Amino acid sequence: MLWSGLFRRLGGYGRVVVQRRGKGRYSAPAVRTPSLQQLARAADRFNLNLDQAELQEFQNVMKGTLESYQRVDQLVQPLPPVKWPRTPGWRPQPKENPHNAWYWRTEITGAPSGKLQGKTVAIKDNVAVAGVPMMNGSRVLEGYIPEYDATIVTRILDAGGIIKGKSVCEDLCMSGSSFTSATGPVLNAHDNTRSSAGSSTGSGTLLALKEVDLAIGGDQGGSIRLPAAWSGVVGHKPTHGLVPYTGCVPMDITIDHIGPMARTVADTALMLEVLAGFDGGLDPRQPPNLTVPEYTSQLTGDLSGMRVGLLREGFGLVTSEADVDDMVREAAHKLTSAGATVDEVSVPLHYPDGTHIWNAVAIQGCTQIMVERDGVGVGWKGFYPTSMVDALARGYNSRANDMSVTLKLLTLLGEYLNKNYGNRYYAKGQNLGRTLTKAYNEALDTHDVLIMPTVPYKPVKLPDGDASISEMCHQALGLIHNTCPFNVTGHPGLSINAGFSQGLPVGMMIVGRHFDDATVLKVAHAFEKIRDSNS
Repeated sequence: MLWSGLFRRLGGYGRVVVQRRGKGRYSAPAVRTPSLQQLARAADRFNLNLDQAELQEFQNVMKGTLESYQRVDQLVQPLPPVKWPRTPGWRPQPKENPHNAWYWRTEITGAPSGKLQGKTVAIKDNVAVAGVPMMNGSRVLEGYIPEYDATIVTRILDAGGIIKGKSVCEDLCMSGSSFTSATGPVLNAHDNTRSSAGSSTGSGTLLALKEVDLAIGGDQGGSIRLPAAWSGVVGHKPTHGLVPYTGCVPMDITIDHIGPMARTVADTALMLEVLAGFDGGLDPRQPPNLTVPEYTSQLTGDLSGMRVGLLREGFGLVTSEADVDDMVREAAHKLTSAGATVDEVSVPLHYPDGTHIWNAVAIQGCTQIMVERDGVGVGWKGFYPTSMVDALARGYNSRANDMSVTLKLLTLLGEYLNKNYGNRYYAKGQNLGRTLTKAYNEALDTHDVLIMPTVPYKPVKLPDGDASISEMCHQALGLIHNTCPFNVTGHPGLSINAGFSQGLPVGMMIVGRHFDDATVLKVAHAFEKIRDSNS
């Protein structure tokens, strides 16, 4: 009788084992029955006035429901495949990593032939490579080793690419500069006192240094295009959903993008051919009827009949430098020699309202998904990386004080907004995103692409060790005005080097219609030919 009563008081876990296995062996509970004190705290949070007797009754009801969690914990979940063998790799020594652009080095080979045969690739460190450490630039995730490959990693290896390592990214990718990574600042390839931009920080630098042929970048507010601009390379943010995000660390599902970076448009287009396409429903960002054209075959250099619009509101920003504006305008007008017509077009909502709308979406969206929901959130069908969820949950509990100032800013402001205003402004930002999308689409009804500076100013000096919080936050988040609106709307955008001013690279951004990435690449390639023929 004593043991029977104890069994009942322990919540019936013994009965779970007896019913499932036919034996009375103990099995550790996956989810423990909440105490009355824990239930009282939960009730207080949701303004529920419950007495002890009511809490006890709810506790008893929960015990039966928790049997489901015990069983789910026992079942084996499906994971994306790991097709190609590899070793864990190694952490590079400073002497082999002078710009601090590598987080981890590997030598992973895939198929002996394919579109990327023999091409070397750097993978941004927010992308899972099975068996290789993934830090995502943050002490929060330090020590995590995924047991799955991101879809794009498998596609790169299937196409014959050679993965040379993981490139450094900003702390949980929450910065447009290159100094918030827990492994230290990444130095600009053209001036090692300056920022290389981010958050795909190392990818841009490694390309500029010619240490790899290709690289992966991620982009929630400009993080492919910004480092491409300040490193003088090509970075393409694909149409939202064109490339599967499966196995990459999310920030907000509606603004997440992953895409190719390279030194040439041809290599960027080739890599996009490999990366793009539906991955069987693992990524809810993707429409199921995706078709992937042969982008490289459309790089003819001929723009006859094409209409190029210089976006008026992308120039002359408060932070704009005149030499950057002038260089991008001049570069765009050179496209007339390839047969295009170039004129000015206006989208008044682009600036500053495009940034305001992005802020409303990104601040609360990233706080809730990336911080409060341990990197995945809820409410979507696809692959949920449970090992990463566990790692982030442990990291936020133990290493929160080690987060960068930009991540602390996001967390503090996002939590304040959530507690005091609910999701009202996130919801309104998403609704206004449709208005912003329509405004760009109307401009793209009369023009094939839109052009503006990627970043309105040249690479800036990295902050000093005694820089204030406000100085660091301004530098990390102040350069996204032209890029971030297109994360809300999902239009494809590519940055290409327009030239150099005072020895520093200037990026030109080309934006196109949804799923018309081919035209964006075609215009970029035509400019590249003109630029290089004059150099």
